[in-house]
Amino acid sequence: MRHALSLGARGLGQTWPNPAVGCVLLRDGHIVGRGWTQAGGRPHAEVRALAQAGAAARGATAYVTLEPCAHHGQTPPCAEALIAAGVARVVTALTDPDARVAGRGHAMLRAAGIAVTEGVEEAAARRAHRGFLSRITAGRPLVTLKLATSLDGRIATAGGESKWITGPEARHAVHGMRAAHDAVLVGGGTARADDPLLTVRGFGPLRPPVRVVAARRLDVPEAGQLARTAAEVPLWLLHDPAQISEAQRAHWLGTGARLIPVAALDGPHLDPAAMLRALGAEGLTRVFCEGGGALAASLLAAGLVDELALFSAGLALGAEGRPGIGALGIGALAEAPRFHLASVEALGGDVLQRWVRR
Repeated sequence: MRHALSLGARGLGQTWPNPAVGCVLLRDGHIVGRGWTQAGGRPHAEVRALAQAGAAARGATAYVTLEPCAHHGQTPPCAEALIAAGVARVVTALTDPDARVAGRGHAMLRAAGIAVTEGVEEAAARRAHRGFLSRITAGRPLVTLKLATSLDGRIATAGGESKWITGPEARHAVHGMRAAHDAVLVGGGTARADDPLLTVRGFGPLRPPVRVVAARRLDVPEAGQLARTAAEVPLWLLHDPAQISEAQRAHWLGTGARLIPVAALDGPHLDPAAMLRALGAEGLTRVFCEGGGALAASLLAAGLVDELALFSAGLALGAEGRPGIGALGIGALAEAPRFHLASVEALGGDVLQRWVRR
């Protein structure tokens, strides 16, 4: 099962709206087939593993990181494929909470006389499928907030200079994190200040993450990198429809961008919970937020950040530098969002800390 989980991880960021599942077929102590969900969500992991195993699948044990699907979609159910292949046993880590499955896959297998064992490496599988589980059960994707700061928590000098606080090893790691998420999210302020491209560079061919900008008034540079590449790499713009003009709408639609209306708060920002519900409704399971400070603060204040990736560089910018997180309005320590330290590693001259919400 641990091997199946490692295979499934290869599909992170590539399979949405489907989960990134891994499957291993074992017969007489030997692996006869392996598979993971492919880009775009098809084919599923079980189908890939069965195709590799061929006739050797008969009498084998299938280890699958999530309950095999039981519904007819673009392809027949994986539970039916396992039955037709003649596997003798199926071991799963998790029951799929999707209402179309939710135990039906396990029931189909048992009805066909196949032995089923559930809950193997369940905790690890819950971590691996956390984004998919969040979308199905909470209606929103998992959110990873990335911060690249000085030792004193600043993301830029007072004048706005930020390239580069961290070194090349840290920046390469960020591209790897982008690749493992369905979408990259920034606020309108970051789009205006940095004119970012938000693509994945330095890795092989892959399904690019959707680039999402939260800009209530659609005040994103109309001739910037995002606009120029919207026809080639998906660009979604979250906005308040009451705050934009028909000319703005026409311009962005003309670039190939998608406009997604979102409810706004009383202040100058979009409702962070509504933003994530909208992204979940579009099928996203994992979102990588790269700021800026106001967006980071709104997500943290709403309790919507699931994981933190904090890159710290060995320099100090002082109180006049721009903070990585905007105002949270915290009056007591008990009100502060707290995270559990998951890992620490050195990347060149920088340090990466990974934190998970308690």
